[in-house]
Amino acid sequence: MSSEPALMSLTAVAKAIAEKKVSSREVTRALLHRIAEWQPKLNAFMAIESEQALAAADEADAELAKGRSRGVLHGVPLAHKDMYYEAGKVVTCGSLIRRDFVAKTTATALQRLKDAGSIRLGSLQMVEFAYGPTGHNVHYGPVHNPWNVDHITGGSSSGSGSAVAARLTFAALGSDTGGSIRMPAHFCGVTGLKTTVGRVSRAGAMPLSQSLDTVGPLAQTAEDCALLLGLMAGGDPEDPTASTLPVPDYLEAAKGSLKGLKIGLPTAFYVDDLDSEVARILDETIAVLKGEGAEVVRVELPDHRQLSSAAQIVLAAEAAAFHKRWMIERPQDYGPQVLMRLQNGLAVPAVSYLEAMRWRGPALAAYNAAVAGVDAVIAPAAPVPAPTIAESDVGNGPGAEAVIQRLTRFTRPVNYLGLPSLAIPSGFTRAGLPVGMQLIGRSFEEATLLRIGAAFQRATDFHAKVPKLA
Repeated sequence: MSSEPALMSLTAVAKAIAEKKVSSREVTRALLHRIAEWQPKLNAFMAIESEQALAAADEADAELAKGRSRGVLHGVPLAHKDMYYEAGKVVTCGSLIRRDFVAKTTATALQRLKDAGSIRLGSLQMVEFAYGPTGHNVHYGPVHNPWNVDHITGGSSSGSGSAVAARLTFAALGSDTGGSIRMPAHFCGVTGLKTTVGRVSRAGAMPLSQSLDTVGPLAQTAEDCALLLGLMAGGDPEDPTASTLPVPDYLEAAKGSLKGLKIGLPTAFYVDDLDSEVARILDETIAVLKGEGAEVVRVELPDHRQLSSAAQIVLAAEAAAFHKRWMIERPQDYGPQVLMRLQNGLAVPAVSYLEAMRWRGPALAAYNAAVAGVDAVIAPAAPVPAPTIAESDVGNGPGAEAVIQRLTRFTRPVNYLGLPSLAIPSGFTRAGLPVGMQLIGRSFEEATLLRIGAAFQRATDFHAKVPKLA
């Protein structure tokens, strides 16, 4: 692990600060230096709060000098997707409509990380209202991929993926409604955890789709994600949909080996029409998992094309319901693609929405029956590496929906079923673009996914590679 503070993992830097091997101020300055270098090329940050961050770091160092620690993230600077409300801060949600919106409350997930001692660097760019998988934003410009700035980061947690990859923050909250944590993780070469619906409170997070939205982290490693999930998970009186199930020791789970685990490889859908390099990296990933002691077996899943269609119906209807008033009062303030997609949602018949909702239970039961013999399923996070910003900038043209469907094909079914999924960096194309695989688990079995991901990362170093400033 690197000794340069900005290049350390979240768990490593938190430990180094706690042991006074490095100060919070030194760490914060190192990140701010990288942000100054990279931000003009990446456009990953919405707001950079240098002076406030350094003042908070000094305060954290002073507390530690007196023997006081707020928690495991004491003095660790972080930045998050600009849709998590923080009292007194502007939260744009990547939109013009909320450009001047000042939050009155703080999101529970964010508050729990603050309570553990983290400090704020600023806020990260995102797709307008989190409704798009590419990372384009007509109001604030696209976020660029640090591995090749001509390519997309994936969305909607575009700034989170880009900033974590470029080591501008040790971790970042994203949100995953149709793949918005896993796609930036895949395209940018970082680890991203889509949690089970209800595992982490959504209070104070901008809603998009009430039954699909999930809160989760993007970070360098599965171990980092385990640390963050352990801090955020659990019941919350502010969110009645947050699960009160016990929170496992995810960090302990991440220490486990792959011996005795059985991983399912789908016979269809997730292995169909893959880019040749994604297919190669899937094979190489399976070889590593086997080498580390896992058994990989074929599994026949129910038809996922139906799940994908149902997910689209649910997302379109729920997003349109949330945005209805603004669509009537302020249609001109939306970007054309987001407005088109929201207006499409208004045309979804109530019967179609209710059928899609009613089918979720039986669909989940059928999926669970199909994977009863395995601990997790492995699949690519997307069928292709990151396309260029230009070729995926389709606006609201006739090809827009096709591009969106292609990119989110392997993520949407997981959202519909409400399952957890961990995206892990698994290799690079010959052109140097990262490729990620996703591990899909049963409801509330994030611990198993983190165990597999961490074991894979102990055997490989894809997660530790750092892009170079061109």
